[in-house]
Amino acid sequence: MKHKVLLPLCALALLACSKNEPEPMPATTATTATPLAAASAPTAAANTVAAAAPASSAPLASVAHPDLLDPSKAKDKAPDVFKAKFTTTKGEFVIEVHRDWAPNGADRFYNLVKMGFYDDTRFFRAIDGFMAQQGISGDPALSSKWQNANIQDDPVKQSNKRGYVTYAQTNAPNSRSTQYFVNYKDNTNLDAMRFAPFGQVVKGMEVVDSFYKGYGESPNQGLIQSKGNAYLDSSFPKLDGVKHAEIVK
Repeated sequence: MKHKVLLPLCALALLACSKNEPEPMPATTATTATPLAAASAPTAAANTVAAAAPASSAPLASVAHPDLLDPSKAKDKAPDVFKAKFTTTKGEFVIEVHRDWAPNGADRFYNLVKMGFYDDTRFFRAIDGFMAQQGISGDPALSSKWQNANIQDDPVKQSNKRGYVTYAQTNAPNSRSTQYFVNYKDNTNLDAMRFAPFGQVVKGMEVVDSFYKGYGESPNQGLIQSKGNAYLDSSFPKLDGVKHAEIVK
């Protein structure tokens, strides 16, 4: 099983595009989520062989939300415009999603929030002056189900401006799954790298700005996928995270 390399998880896609900033990408190799060598785009980690997860006192997401074990159930069409409220360790922020910006991304985000996927997850990659990325489940059982549950690319209709929200991806086409990032600044260089914003933080951007950034690129996406929150909580205890996410009127 391979990991989606998050070029800096946020630098994942940026890697090829910028030598100075990471890309928001999911990890694609067996070791890390590549934000393009800590200076690329928001990438998502590629799949890797999962190791046994250490015991954790937190309730497993697969138990709290059993439907998440079947990605095929994430099939509802999102409203044209909707809002998702995230309650985090630093406070609340609200993302307003516009389906016409990126239909596939909006539909996936709507289903994940509604199904409880982002509950009890960490912002494992927050880079000052770049972006904050999250979206790997704290439950390894869910990670194994969603790592390859990718969606088709959307045309880039909006720019990756400060506060805009976009899915992480690998260098491969149609590699978006569950990881997203919030731009801390105008990362317009990501626009030409298939990073299609689907929403915008309309409330609580100061909360997103306050997420702990001291670990940089150190959290390993492959280990997050195979060991979950047990790995992050023991090795990176200062990380901020989402307590609960929900669709709001």
